Amino acid sequence: MKAALFYHPETDGRVRCELCPHTCLIADGRRGICGVRENRQGTLYSLVYGKVVASHVDPIEKKPLFHFLPGSYTYSLATVGCNFKCPFCQNYQISQVDKELPTIYGNDMTPGEIVAAALERECRSISYTYTEPTVYFEFAYDCAKLASERGLKNIFVTNGYTSLAALEEIKPYLDAANVDLKSFRENFYHKYCGAKLSAVLASLKYYKQNGVWLEVTTLLIPGLNDSREELAEIANFIKGDLGAETPWHVSAFSPTYKMLDRPATPPETLTLAREIGQKAGLKYVYSGNIPIKGAENTYCPKCGATVIQRAGFQVLKNELKGMGCGGCGEGISGVWS
Repeated sequence: MKAALFYHPETDGRVRCELCPHTCLIADGRRGICGVRENRQGTLYSLVYGKVVASHVDPIEKKPLFHFLPGSYTYSLATVGCNFKCPFCQNYQISQVDKELPTIYGNDMTPGEIVAAALERECRSISYTYTEPTVYFEFAYDCAKLASERGLKNIFVTNGYTSLAALEEIKPYLDAANVDLKSFRENFYHKYCGAKLSAVLASLKYYKQNGVWLEVTTLLIPGLNDSREELAEIANFIKGDLGAETPWHVSAFSPTYKMLDRPATPPETLTLAREIGQKAGLKYVYSGNIPIKGAENTYCPKCGATVIQRAGFQVLKNELKGMGCGGCGEGISGVWS
């Protein structure tokens, strides 16, 4: 256990957690919505500090990040827990922890061991991913600070449900984020995530305004968030509030966990979403989870040349010259070195 950050005491031994927009009021002996922050006699503790439940070396493209150190590897890690309750979660076995479990499972690792493992495996970054990095913030923060000192980049793969105070704290050590924008409807977030869209949008704007490289992912679930109208609203928000250079990844849903009553996303929906994004003026729109020829490539927004060719999570060809198109010299947005 480790004493948590971002909380304050209330009356009757309760504490108010302020790590995420839920701002849980937690009684003595109880845990917050995430299931991994517990009030013990007026002190809030993180139960997952150093409790690593998953760690792998991944291509950076798997996060997905297509404009951040392409072709490099990232050391990915997670603890259990999440502050969302999505019935379509692909990692529900580790994200949806039982709040009544007396102990939290995971392999004990220190920030020093995490950084050493990343360096030993010749990774250029560490990704806090698989579950929600917000809920293991104290551990991610200590890892990120040490990683930054050792020349590694730090990445959040996140639902975007983090308090702005917490983002401000980790900002000096955070280099990139891929944020899930699950829908552009408050009722979707309320019903399926137990959260608020407005807080996610605020987080997205914060990342962009504070120099953290940002890419956005939307999982398209048939009949729930894949209408032409909603896709256009997402694309217009990205262009207007985050910038036309912000990559948008649209990915295919497969029935899983508690959402088995929906069909898988057809390729045609991904193609439509890419077209809507491009029509809205986004420079870089990609599709994932279903192989569609050319839909993972980076194209020059000026001359249309293929700048980076991909298949799955593999870079097949990289025609970048410096930070621009090898053909016409047009600048390609991203972090390339």
